[in-house]
Amino acid sequence: MSDNSDWMSAAEAAKALGIHRATLYAYVSRGLIRSEALPGRRRERRYSRQDVERLRRRNGERHDPEKVGRTLQWGVPILESAITLIADGNLYYRGRDASGLARTASLESVAALIWSGSAESDVSDTPLHVISGAHSSAELPFISRAQSVLAVVAERDPLACDLRPRSVASTGWRILNLLTSVAAETAELDETVDQTLAASWAGGRARAAEMIRAALILSADDGLNVSAFTARCIASAGSNPYAVVIGGLAALEGTRHGGTAIRVNNLLEELRRTRDLRRALSDRLRRGEAVEGFGEELYPAGDPRAATLLAMLRERFGKSAELAFAESLAAAGQSLTGEKPTFDFSLAALCRVLRLPPGTPLTLLAIGRTIGWIGHAIEQYALDAMIRPRARYVGDAP
Repeated sequence: MSDNSDWMSAAEAAKALGIHRATLYAYVSRGLIRSEALPGRRRERRYSRQDVERLRRRNGERHDPEKVGRTLQWGVPILESAITLIADGNLYYRGRDASGLARTASLESVAALIWSGSAESDVSDTPLHVISGAHSSAELPFISRAQSVLAVVAERDPLACDLRPRSVASTGWRILNLLTSVAAETAELDETVDQTLAASWAGGRARAAEMIRAALILSADDGLNVSAFTARCIASAGSNPYAVVIGGLAALEGTRHGGTAIRVNNLLEELRRTRDLRRALSDRLRRGEAVEGFGEELYPAGDPRAATLLAMLRERFGKSAELAFAESLAAAGQSLTGEKPTFDFSLAALCRVLRLPPGTPLTLLAIGRTIGWIGHAIEQYALDAMIRPRARYVGDAP
């Protein structure tokens, strides 16, 4: 089996789990471990290494309950999802490479893929919910405006509490259009979300719409992060999709989550006219300040979303002075920290190259991530079970 590290032989799988082959076959029949016939050898089968490892960890946790608590802080998987896979330094939505989708797919088809499993499913023709006064609270940041408008529209939407998969997908599309309306401060949407945002923020430039579309697709999901977990918890309580997105937005704007994109943008703004970028970053470290935008634990070899977005910027805006500066800063940061730019860095760079309004990195992340939250909600509604972890008591004894 050494020719494919994603699969194991029956002997290897049984040994890893400490079980007999009969038990292994029982796990396969119960759907706990995937298997497939070996190419050219129909009587022999191979077994998913990922599934075997998941079962091995779960069995270990039963004998060491303290390990379960550690799973809430970057530990082993605690929920099952068919939406997003992060493997070998790549990001996949339902088995399809997210970087490839960012270059070639429409936002509508990616939303359909995440929500239904098929890029051919179409719910984008559902009635739109837009607010003509979406700009009336323009002094508030996007997240606050979006949350307030979502709460109002939820009460007006007669289908808000229809939690069947296709209905939730239709509601998800109405929510996406609503958030676009709030972000663009208009009740008149163009043909697509990306075109509407480009028209409002960048004068409708085709290249700008293309980059915005790619950023939204790459923002859609990256596994069970804090906002996705929040969304699933809210969905597990039976709350409607509007509430799911309101909660996801609340988690996303936190300084340790989506708020990082704003700090990275501020870093680029502060250092824009600095000549010796490596020294400036080094001075920040000496002062005990963080150098945001470098190193992503999910992607030790480099964030593929950032690589894709920066490559697309080079292809379309190769002569941009803002892009040249961002790439110089990326090189300086990597030489100092040994870590590559994150997706937050590439979002900030994109917004500066396109000269988009302040706060746009977080707005793009929020609108794109809404697709993922709705996908997680659909999965959680189907489970019909409430997420209710137990706490390990460490206080005073009675």
